[in-house]
Order: sequence, then C-alpha cells, then structure tokens
Amino acid sequence: MADHAPRTTRATAEPSTARGVATRQRILDAATLEFAEHGLAGARIERITAAARTNKAQLYAYFGDKSALFDTIFFASLERITEAVPIEDGDLADWAVRLYDEYLENPELIRLATWVRLERRPTGHLAEETAPFDRIKADAITEAQAAGRIRAGDPDDLKTLVIGMSMSWSPVSNVYAATRDEPESDHRRRRELLRDAVSRVTAP
Repeated sequence: MADHAPRTTRATAEPSTARGVATRQRILDAATLEFAEHGLAGARIERITAAARTNKAQLYAYFGDKSALFDTIFFASLERITEAVPIEDGDLADWAVRLYDEYLENPELIRLATWVRLERRPTGHLAEETAPFDRIKADAITEAQAAGRIRAGDPDDLKTLVIGMSMSWSPVSNVYAATRDEPESDHRRRRELLRDAVSRVTAP
C-alpha cells in the first residue's frame, strides 16, 4: 500500500534541540538506504521511521512528505559529491579516479540517481535544480581548456563523458559492479586504466 503523506505549503520545521537534530539525521540516514534500495515509489515511510526510531509525525514535521524527503536526500548527495570530489587544476583523469573511489564508498548516490531516471526524468537533466552543480564542473573544464590542459569541445559533453567513464564499474554498470570488498589490486588496476583512458580522451 502506498504512503500518503499530508501535503502542505508551510515550511517544514527545523529541530530546536540536540535530540531533534539527532532524530532528523537518523531519518536522513534511514531514508537514504530505503530510497537507494526501493526508489521513491517503492520506499515505505513505516520502514524509514522504524529504522530511524521515530514516528511519521516527526518525519512529516521535518520534511513535509515522502517526495520532499527524497528531494532533500538526492540534492544533498549531489552537493556533497561536488564539494568532496571537485575538479582540481583541470585534471579530469584524476577527477575520474576520485569519482571511482567515491562510488565505491557511497554507491547510494548512483542508485538514487538511477531511480530519478526511472521514476521522474528519463531524458535530459536529472533535475533543473542540478544546474548550479553542473555549472561548477563546466566552469572548471572551461578554465582548463583556456589554459591548454584539456581538448576543445563542449564542457558539458566532456563532463558527461568523463563521469560516464568513471561509472564503468559502478552500480549502473550492465557488465560488472565493483565493491570495496574486492582486492585492492583490482581497484588499482581499474584506476590505472581509467586514468590512462581519460587522459588520452581529454588531451589537448
């Protein structure tokens, strides 16, 4: 049975105590795993609140409804990866390798993005709200192109290509999805291949 959360236009509440902050974070942690596994339609508020050791009223007070909770998690994950794995000095090969490692450590980002594709936006950008994150990456590529470190071409196309290469062994792979539990020698081999391939493709 689908969850039917009460929708409202009022702003959601912010926790005013340390206990409330901890509860809100438990909801986010539990919901991230639930949405990553089941998507927006398949996720259940009952499972989230049980895992977070709270109740529906508290969840709705903090996030409004299930869809808003999903959005909060998804956009926070995009912001986090933009800040945690920036393009440094226009080195797209290094960026691709660091993205590979990020997907190993936090595969939920890829799973959440896949659910957005399946359930919301099968074509085009994942969401219009991702534009600021995309612009940061495109600007970094444009600067590197101007400095002669990256080949000419549309920055968004280059960004899309490199991200796709970095996800070759991620949960969206239709060939092989890697995990952190594999031997480090396997990851080292893939990193070296990825670094060399991206370097060749994006060289000026």
